[in-house]
This record gives sequence, C-alpha cells and structure tokens, in this order.
Amino acid sequence: MLIGKTMGKLFTVCEWIMRFAYVNLLWFLFSIAGLIIFGIFPATVALFTIVRKWIQKETDFPIWQTFLSVYLNEFKNSNRLGLILISCGTFLVFDAFFIQTLEGAFQLVLQVPLLIISAVYLMVLLYIFPVYVHYEFKLIEYLKNAFFLSIYHFHMTLLMLISVAAILFLLLYQPGLTPFFSIVSVAWVLMFCGIYSFNRIESRQSNVNKV
Repeated sequence: MLIGKTMGKLFTVCEWIMRFAYVNLLWFLFSIAGLIIFGIFPATVALFTIVRKWIQKETDFPIWQTFLSVYLNEFKNSNRLGLILISCGTFLVFDAFFIQTLEGAFQLVLQVPLLIISAVYLMVLLYIFPVYVHYEFKLIEYLKNAFFLSIYHFHMTLLMLISVAAILFLLLYQPGLTPFFSIVSVAWVLMFCGIYSFNRIESRQSNVNKV
C-alpha cells in the first residue's frame, strides 16, 4: 500500500516535470517560428495562459492546441504590448549610456530619476504578463494595472524579484536546465504571485460591496 502511494506520487512528479519541459520547449519553438522578435511575446502570452490554467487546477486540456490557439489569437496584440516594452527598455538603456558620458554633479542628478524609472519598469515587467492573461483591458490599462499592483502588493513584488533572481542564479550554474525549465519556472512564480494579488484585491472589493 505504501509502495503504491509512493509510486503514485513519483508518477505525478514525473508527469509535471514532463509538462514543464514540454511547454518550455514550445516557448522556444514558437519564439523561433516568429523570428524571435515577433514570436517571443505571443509565445510568452501562450505560456502564461497555460501556467495560469495549471495554477487554477485546470489540467485536462490539450497543451499543444491551447498554446497554438493563444499564440495565433494574441499575435498582434501581444506584439503591440511588446513594442511598448522594448521601446521603453531601449530608451532606458540609451539614457544610462548617455548619463555615463556626463561628469560631476549633473551625472548624479540624472542617475537618481533614471534608477527610479528603471525600478518602476522592472516592477511592471514582473506583473504585465499575469495581468495580460488574467484580465481583458485596453493596451495602456494593462501597463497601468501592472504598475498599481506592483505598488499595492509590494511584498509580492519583492518575492517575485527574489524568486526570479534565484531561478536565474540556478540556471547560470546549471545551464543544461535552460531549454526545459527556464521560462516556464519564471512564468510559474510570476503567475502564482500574480493570482495571489488578484484574489486579494477581488476579495477586498467583494467585502466592500457587501458593506
């Protein structure tokens, strides 16, 4: 009896390992299919959509068909979002290089607001995909809500950041895991923390409405 339970748990663990590896490989495949630039954002949205289903205990669905369907349906909108994110990131990088060419107090004066804006940008990145796959908003509203959530649940934002840093640190020492568990592990952490934040807000709104 004990052996049967142990084998059952071991089978479940192996099944989830295979699911993680499969979806992670799909992310790489579909990113390449979109020539990286146009494929990475719809592939990421598809990945987060599947991870969201798993976290909400939905497991009985076709992974390939779901990934492909979301990838195709969100190709345009996700790339619009990606264009905004890439443009903002590029602007911050160019600003950082420009500030390095300056000297004296003027450099310090510009570094402070750049660090603040960069921190805000990073916080938005942590929440943007969980918000995107969980809600239906207009494009700019995704960014606004990602920002407000990152501030409102700052403790979860810190947990996201620490967890992602830990995953990246592990992958640096075990690069062989990258094709199988890199992106999906990050997506799981961000989506789990995101759903926690969403549920907390919805619970508070429900209590307010009852009053």
